[in-house]
Amino acid sequence: MPAYLIADIEVTDPQVYERYREAAGASLAAHGGRFVVRGGATEVLEGDWTPRRLIVLEFESMQAARSWYDSPEYTAAKELRLRSADSRLVLVDGGGSPPIGGS
Repeated sequence: MPAYLIADIEVTDPQVYERYREAAGASLAAHGGRFVVRGGATEVLEGDWTPRRLIVLEFESMQAARSWYDSPEYTAAKELRLRSADSRLVLVDGGGSPPIGGS
């Protein structure tokens, strides 16, 4: 069952963040992850959330996503992100719950 990592990123140091992007991309491919959304335009339809740079990654499972996130390759990249951006990340199971009123 697929899993998705959703990140809202506000870049504070573009030069260091570019190094992060390179390192993260290489580590992502090694763990079977792929970009679904990579910083495109956003439009708020409800609420007061204003994402800065929205990223959505897809993995084959929650376990695969955690394996990537906890990997030595990504840990090195993550240090660059933490130095160059304010980030909010969530990991969500793509299977979800059955629809309301259905099974």
